[in-house]
Amino acid sequence: MPAGEIKTVKDYRDSLAESIFHCALNQRLFKLSRRRDPPYFSCSSAADALVRPVKAYIMTSSCREKGTVEALESMLVEVARARLYGFSEREISIVRALMMSEIESAYLERDQMQSTSLRDEYLQHFLREEPVVGIDYEARLQKTLLPYISSAEVVKFAENFSTTSSCVIKIVEPRAHASLEDLKAVVLKVNTLEEKRSIPPWEEEQIPEEIVSQSPVPGIIVDKVEHPGIGATEMILSNGMRVCYKCTDFLDDQVVFTGFAYGGLSELSEDEYTSCTMGSTIAGEIGIFGYRPSVLMDMLAGKRAEVGTKVGAYIRSFSGDCSPSDLETGLQLVYQLFTTKVEPREEEVKIVMQMAEEAIYAQERDPYTAFANRSREINYGNSYFFKPIRISDLKKVNPIRACEYFNSCFKDPSAFTVVVVGNIDPAISIPLILEYLGGIPKVQDTVQPLSREDLKGLPFKFPETIIREVVRSPMVEAQCFVQLGFPVVLKSTMMTEDIHYVGFLSKLLETKIMQVLRFKYGQVYSVNVGVFLGGNKPSRSGDVRGDISVNFSCDPDMSSRLVDFVLEEISYLQTEGPSEEDVWTILEIEQRAHENGLQCRKIITGWIEFCGAINQGFIQEMLDPPSWFKMRDV
Repeated sequence: MPAGEIKTVKDYRDSLAESIFHCALNQRLFKLSRRRDPPYFSCSSAADALVRPVKAYIMTSSCREKGTVEALESMLVEVARARLYGFSEREISIVRALMMSEIESAYLERDQMQSTSLRDEYLQHFLREEPVVGIDYEARLQKTLLPYISSAEVVKFAENFSTTSSCVIKIVEPRAHASLEDLKAVVLKVNTLEEKRSIPPWEEEQIPEEIVSQSPVPGIIVDKVEHPGIGATEMILSNGMRVCYKCTDFLDDQVVFTGFAYGGLSELSEDEYTSCTMGSTIAGEIGIFGYRPSVLMDMLAGKRAEVGTKVGAYIRSFSGDCSPSDLETGLQLVYQLFTTKVEPREEEVKIVMQMAEEAIYAQERDPYTAFANRSREINYGNSYFFKPIRISDLKKVNPIRACEYFNSCFKDPSAFTVVVVGNIDPAISIPLILEYLGGIPKVQDTVQPLSREDLKGLPFKFPETIIREVVRSPMVEAQCFVQLGFPVVLKSTMMTEDIHYVGFLSKLLETKIMQVLRFKYGQVYSVNVGVFLGGNKPSRSGDVRGDISVNFSCDPDMSSRLVDFVLEEISYLQTEGPSEEDVWTILEIEQRAHENGLQCRKIITGWIEFCGAINQGFIQEMLDPPSWFKMRDV
């Protein structure tokens, strides 16, 4: 349909109403995807400018195999429901609060926005004549208009999803599971239901008012250390949690925090590994903060605060990002994470398993996945940690054990070090830290938290001989992807510097191999050289093991010759070394990247410098131009 242009305040108001429509509809679609026996795993609506005069309204979803017809019916029913009944005032107010929060954050950081954002605005002005009004005026305009946009203004955009108005329906599924007649029947069925008003109104969930139902008993500070060199303060709380905070002004409307503890998946036996790796996924569907994700989404409306978790090989962690005004909300989520006991429920577990099965089936149909899986098996000695999960493994998952493991990962506050960095006022933030972090209950009869040296290493080994192997998969057109893997062992005496040398080496190899394969022989478009050094447990005394891999795609008939060319170039560099110009080029690129990184230093140093202080300061060396940046040392 024709794309309207924003030239007046009325046009801008209409664009806000359209944004509210998509956001409100997407929230309904998300909630449907989290119900018992959902018609799809994910679904969303959006508007897209196809070409300058034409705009398209699009709905997309992903569903289980043989489920496209059911998914289509559910999608059409929801837009029909919106046309019949609109959205409730509560739904509109939730979206309004979300949009208000976003524009307020943009306004507060108006002097700190990336120049690329301004560039993109001017680009759209040049290409599409979109207005460039500036964040000051746009924020005032949006705050003025949003409270007065009605549900009637919003719901009119549901007409754009009518199946009688140039509608195209596309599915990706074998014809045996969904025919053209099936799709026509679904469209006719939903249109008939809408005409007869046989579609019931949307049923809203009950939303709790408070994230933390009962205020915790605040902890106290039992020890405090100032680090004037990095402008940071370290506190030990009465429950054993270590908290470090640093006040910065890099972004006016941002506070970032992370908490980590040693001990992760490497501590598990092979028998329980698969179940426990599914713990985060299952717990995430149930609700790691004590509420289902669909409920929590509404509870956080208008607040800029989010917290996520990660359980890795050696470290388990949580991290968050919030506005200074919403720091309490962010810390409340952390408190809920530690005090919530996630218990598996049949409906959520069923959804997770369905999604996992479909993902595995999709991966098994993907030739590149088969290639990548075999590469990992060769590179790491068929270690269970690097193996992909198969359908047979999925059937052995114990949801109860999975949730028990996740609960144990975020239970003991004394095992965690928490770093808080950003535009914070200690007079306001410290009482909140004491209430919600210090208020996390101590764990009775807990075992001593693991130290780095106590960690169990991952069970893997490198190939003992040179291996050349071809992985073949059926494909419509012949394609080839090549990977050359080289084991790397960095000795502890020079480990810190060698890690950076390996990074320099990867850039050098990428440049030189590209020159040979593309510019000399014209056989590839791009080359990637990757570095993985995460196999060993974190330690200042042990060696570091990993690998460097050279990756490129090419004509299958040329693959063997190109591998030989790569090995010849590497052999030449080993014997003759790179030219002085090559080294200077790599160092110049890295120097520029280092300087660009320092533009974010006031935030990044909060993460890195504190970790450096905690680990005897060895990471601090990376923040200032170090000796290994000098030409004479390379």
